[in-house]
Amino acid sequence: MKKKRSSRTKLEVELRCLAEKAKAATHRLAALDAEKKDAVLRDMAEVLEEGASAILLANKKDLVAARQKRLAEAFIERLTLTPKRVEEMASSLRGIADLRDPVGEVIKNWSRPNGLALSKVRTPIGVVLIIYESRPNVTSDCVGLCFKSGNVVILRGGSDALHSNAVIFRRLASVVRRHGLPAEVINLVAVTDRRAVDVLLTLDDSIDLVMPRGGESLIRQVRDKSKIPVIKHYKGICHIYVDEDADLAQAERIVLNAKVQRPGVCNAVETLLVHEGVARDFLPKMIRALRDAGVAVRGCAKTRKFAQGVAAATEEDWRTEYLDLILSVKVVKDVEEAIRHINHYGSHHSDAIVTRDDARTQRFLKEVDSACVYVNASTRFTDGYQFGMGAEIGISTDRLHARGPMGLEELTTYKYVIRGTGQIRE
Repeated sequence: MKKKRSSRTKLEVELRCLAEKAKAATHRLAALDAEKKDAVLRDMAEVLEEGASAILLANKKDLVAARQKRLAEAFIERLTLTPKRVEEMASSLRGIADLRDPVGEVIKNWSRPNGLALSKVRTPIGVVLIIYESRPNVTSDCVGLCFKSGNVVILRGGSDALHSNAVIFRRLASVVRRHGLPAEVINLVAVTDRRAVDVLLTLDDSIDLVMPRGGESLIRQVRDKSKIPVIKHYKGICHIYVDEDADLAQAERIVLNAKVQRPGVCNAVETLLVHEGVARDFLPKMIRALRDAGVAVRGCAKTRKFAQGVAAATEEDWRTEYLDLILSVKVVKDVEEAIRHINHYGSHHSDAIVTRDDARTQRFLKEVDSACVYVNASTRFTDGYQFGMGAEIGISTDRLHARGPMGLEELTTYKYVIRGTGQIRE
């Protein structure tokens, strides 16, 4: 009698095997104490620094290929590694090692009249799948955060960063082996076959959480196809509102930093809202400074009255994440109109008010529905490292299970521990 042939492809079999091994490794990783995890992380930082030349050489191959494909400059900027960025990757791992281990933390203790003692305790999520595009530093950041929080990680980077990701991962994996841990506590799916993502997203019996990092199309694709819970942010349409009671010199510095310092990232400002009471004084100088920095400005009709040569902003501009040196500008009547605009057109990522008025500050903080809301500061600080989290696995604009930078605590769930002395339920 002939054996029935499996309908699974070789790729499906390999990825299912990888995911099952990853799941089996969760128990070993969850049992590690903080001291052991921190030692591994510090050794990972060291091997990245030692291998900087090899990492940069691999990155150069990716950059040459990207330029041959004529990919956008913003994409190439995110893909690029420098000696400083490799050092920042190592520093991030050390920063994660220095943080308090959330695993096993008791969130709450209480007791019942029958003598039962209950605790709510942080515990790892399990297996976390990260699907990301151009940034090679994501490889080390996600390994570090998942490892410290007791989660096994499966990484699926984009083909444009294939060489960079592979070298970074090999160096990190060598530390895992040196410490006698199962190789499967960190995993990289290095195949370029695009079907790999579709297969991984069906493995809900082995993978517990998916975090896509990249463009809106990637995130929507993951959301639509995944059988696994997804934490996401589609885009970063970030706003700064300059109030009538703002320190205008301070506002100019904040806007320039938020737009120019690194325009190709999700926490860069895309729309500037200005109170009509200060628009005449503020906008001509602000737009001049933006242009001097290479920024193309698109404005509403009122904005265009205060500065010559400003292109007309369209309805689509208010909804656009430029990730480039482009800024849309709108003059608004008051804080209420600013809040209404942000909540309607924004992506619930990061939004700021510049003002010295306490009442308007409190209203903005309460009514703007975003993961990160700023007062008198640049939106560029929405970042796990800047928040003191060591790094982040991504920025969540969801409401469940976490919002904002996904750090160590956000990579845990919890369980209830109940201690008794023989109680039975009547």
